[in-house]
Amino acid sequence: MWRSAAIDRRSFVKAAGVTFLAALQPRSLFALERADAVYASGIRAADGSFAVATVTERGEIIDQVELPARAHGMAFSKATGKTVAFARRPGTYAMIFDPWNKGEPIVITSIEGRHFYGHGSFSPDGRILYASENDFDGNRGMIGLYDATNRFARIGEYETFGVGPHDMTVSDDGRMLIVANGGIETHPDFGRTKLNLDAMQPSLALIDAATGALIEKRTLPQQWAQVSTRHVDLDADGRVWFACQYEGSRRDLPPLVGHFSKGEDLTLIDLPEETTRRLGSYVGAIAVNRADRLIGITSPKGLSVTIDARTGRMVSEDSLPEAAGIAPATHGFAVSSYDGEFLSADSDVAWDQHIVRIARQRI
Repeated sequence: MWRSAAIDRRSFVKAAGVTFLAALQPRSLFALERADAVYASGIRAADGSFAVATVTERGEIIDQVELPARAHGMAFSKATGKTVAFARRPGTYAMIFDPWNKGEPIVITSIEGRHFYGHGSFSPDGRILYASENDFDGNRGMIGLYDATNRFARIGEYETFGVGPHDMTVSDDGRMLIVANGGIETHPDFGRTKLNLDAMQPSLALIDAATGALIEKRTLPQQWAQVSTRHVDLDADGRVWFACQYEGSRRDLPPLVGHFSKGEDLTLIDLPEETTRRLGSYVGAIAVNRADRLIGITSPKGLSVTIDARTGRMVSEDSLPEAAGIAPATHGFAVSSYDGEFLSADSDVAWDQHIVRIARQRI
């Protein structure tokens, strides 16, 4: 838990060291000195190029690292400081870099017959990177295991016990992988086309991180078989919160957020009808602020919503055109948008769908 806003900035500055700070432009250094929190996100620059930006909560860009192509999700290791940008589906690269120095990034490529699904997570000790992948000819979800101590060499893989794994995370003790199987079949020969919308089987899987064995699997009621489970995060009690994207009729008002714990059934959150309508059947990102016990979700349809984690009731909703990423702030959440807004600050870059808070401290 954050003891004060300044810890985030001090952690970043201490880890960066003199060499990194000396290389910053004066404007960036000034922005860092004023920052309460530091984030990383994929961006598209005005010239059409792609990069990962390190950014303050005011939307001031501190540094950028060039990307080979558009990114989607991010992963960060509190233990080592390593940050990963995953290619947007059906991309085949993941780029690992250290936001505290100017060292050469490591770029890994998915093995033949696989592509990344845009998300992944580190083990708590930072030694293993887990990445959601598609075995597209076998039509099965996979988790690739990469050795962070050996330039992220691929050392194995686990099944996700479902189709179309998207986001994933790791329990705080490192023993369990939590995977959102969206249930949507895709194949790179057909680009981003969804091939099985009439026969979807979305699920959430709990997997043993040591063996790859299935611990538990949750599915949605048949009525909501077209509610694709997409993104996950954990609260302070280890409860899994998940966000969804609906592939059915736009006239429906499907549940788009829920939660569960190991040994418990799913609980679907009953948001107000008008809020569900404004979300447009699509929650694009979810984040937990553990200190404030809040859940935040965003929809590119133009909305961000805050939920009380204790009661499941909506606390607030805010209009934000093209809402994209969300991550915990000192209080509440930092939210970005595809059209350049970051916590109410405008920029000349387009933020991609996800942001991650970075600091070698525990949130």
